[in-house]
Amino acid sequence: MSLQNHNEKKSTALSTTDATPRPTTGTRSRNVVHPLRTVAILGAVGALVTAIALPAFASTHGGPAVSAKVTNERIAADNAQSIVVASEATQAPSSRGTFSATTPDEIEQRKAEEAAAARAAQAAAKTASVRSTAGYALVAPGSGAVRYPLIPGSFRGGEGPGSGRGHQGWDMLAPEGTPIYAAAAGTVRVSTEGYYGYGVAIVIDHVINGTPVSTLYGHMVYGSRLVESGQQVSAGQLIGQVGNTGNSYGSHLHFEVHIGGGIVDPEPWLAANAG
Repeated sequence: MSLQNHNEKKSTALSTTDATPRPTTGTRSRNVVHPLRTVAILGAVGALVTAIALPAFASTHGGPAVSAKVTNERIAADNAQSIVVASEATQAPSSRGTFSATTPDEIEQRKAEEAAAARAAQAAAKTASVRSTAGYALVAPGSGAVRYPLIPGSFRGGEGPGSGRGHQGWDMLAPEGTPIYAAAAGTVRVSTEGYYGYGVAIVIDHVINGTPVSTLYGHMVYGSRLVESGQQVSAGQLIGQVGNTGNSYGSHLHFEVHIGGGIVDPEPWLAANAG
């Protein structure tokens, strides 16, 4: 082989060798970047599609947020009672009677009204608890047929019937030992040192102008009784002394009047008959 042919073959071999591409560091980097860029682009496109498509899908098919909102509104609608629109509301007319007392003057006025009502109720209870005043006057006042059991001026008036605690007589307040007299002529039915809660007591039955009347004298002093059961007495006769026996809280005469089995208020009865 000639030298020229040998050189041509060498050139051809070198050319063939140089034509084959050889990878370099830059080529390998570009080969890695291309797939990453593709993944990044696909991710961005997917995010954009999600941001646009999901709200529309949720509004069409009802997502969790919308469902929660609809559920809350439904609950509110189901539990609602009524709604009054301000423009449709009307104010009902008010009267003075609907207001409560708020000033000192109104409070005092209210207290006075309540006190007056209480006094009226007490008077009504007193009237209901005693016999009607019709029939109180059995004799002409001052005739002497009926006398005060204590001399006027020797006592002062106390509690009477209608007090609300079952009190049936008139308490005539007087010092212990004050003389007690028969209110009218009659027959002594009871004369004892212990008569229930009355303590030392006397009961006299009368017939005054044809009307049966009984009088009771309670809380007398022990040993002061001057009459016995079955004894006849006259109007104004001395029968004993004021005391503080039995269920008593102070010296006084407990005086009762009974007509036809009913309780009579002794104070107006005495005023109508004794004068």
